[in-house]
Amino acid sequence: MADQLQVIRGMHDILPSDMPVWNQLEDEYRALAESYGYRQIRTPIVEKTALFARSIGEVTDIVEKEMYSFADRNGDSLSLRPENTASVVRAGLQAGLLQDQQHRLWYSGPMFRHERPQKGRYRQFHQLGAETFGMPGADIEAELILMAARFWKRLGLEDIELQVNSLGSSACRQAFRAVLVAYFRDHYQSLDDDSRRRLESNPLRILDSKNPEMQLLIEAAPTLQDSLDAESRDHFDELLDILDKTAVPYRVNRRLVRGLDYYCHTVFEWVTETLGAQGTVCGGGRYDGLVEQLGGRPNFAAGFSMGCERLVSMLADQGRARGETGSDVYFVMRGANSVARAQQLAESLRDRLPRLELIVHAGGGSFKSQMRKADRSGARIALILAESEMEAGTVAVKFLREERPQEEVRQNEIATRLSSFLD
Repeated sequence: MADQLQVIRGMHDILPSDMPVWNQLEDEYRALAESYGYRQIRTPIVEKTALFARSIGEVTDIVEKEMYSFADRNGDSLSLRPENTASVVRAGLQAGLLQDQQHRLWYSGPMFRHERPQKGRYRQFHQLGAETFGMPGADIEAELILMAARFWKRLGLEDIELQVNSLGSSACRQAFRAVLVAYFRDHYQSLDDDSRRRLESNPLRILDSKNPEMQLLIEAAPTLQDSLDAESRDHFDELLDILDKTAVPYRVNRRLVRGLDYYCHTVFEWVTETLGAQGTVCGGGRYDGLVEQLGGRPNFAAGFSMGCERLVSMLADQGRARGETGSDVYFVMRGANSVARAQQLAESLRDRLPRLELIVHAGGGSFKSQMRKADRSGARIALILAESEMEAGTVAVKFLREERPQEEVRQNEIATRLSSFLD
């Protein structure tokens, strides 16, 4: 007997019983983003590998270790997208959206990274995100943060802390990089293998190390704050002033650098301690240099992304997850000629009541077994069409969730009566 096929390690099925909470998350986000004036964009799952090497950085863990890359039949190197910001910028450039225009965009969809699977971290994972273009000030960064804060409120989620930091301009980062490299060279023997590898290529990422043995060394390292110029300080102060005036609690985390090379000025993360090691549920910031880096004219850009799997887990843990709900109506039939008439009536009801959730029994079975299925479906009402109803031109209405007597309703009146029953 052949081995049973299983889902690929690090990937997972989202079953029908899981979908209500996923729909809850995605529906709330769509409504929120559009209420702030954001428009949806969708990009391909597969892109040229060069897009991510140029945007994320060739010496980042994502590009070096985690991307699913392969050669197609033409010999081109392609990759499953590990994140969506670069794809959105590429799409904007290709469609001419980023030339002297302002845009607020949102997206949702799967991303792929070959990481070690653990709670909250999968090899195929889903993100909700937002990207903005053409707006240079701290006001749009604050809007992104405020939008995320309102999302937690709409979902009823608690225990999520906002952490913010400034990376300054590219000139500030270059100055800080030199100071940081000098510091870590002086403590070279205390660095782990990953940090030694990053010392020349991406030293800021050393500050993001999770190695417990590195923490004292990192705590004593110089901070980027010491290298910020006056313009960068003013930009960050403006952001903090908006957060103070809108009463959004936050903590300035001078070690927050984010994992992607394209960030500048403001970076932020929403962090929780309820998910163990995978505590970041949303992260983002400003990335002004990325548009030019990918071949466009210099442009201002900022955005964020949030992990759906982690948010779904939090909704379940905090008792905020939407459970499965039953349909409105389950149609039960008895008699040789009842099936075709029931389907006819059902389609008429769907025409008259477009939002009606109606299941028509299929697959035969006794009247008793049909009624059991009607009950298990969670439906509020069972419509019963038997030979006696066929002759009388009626339908029996049985209330499954209320103590009400069964009623006989004329077939030409059933839509109106159902509407009143289900209000």
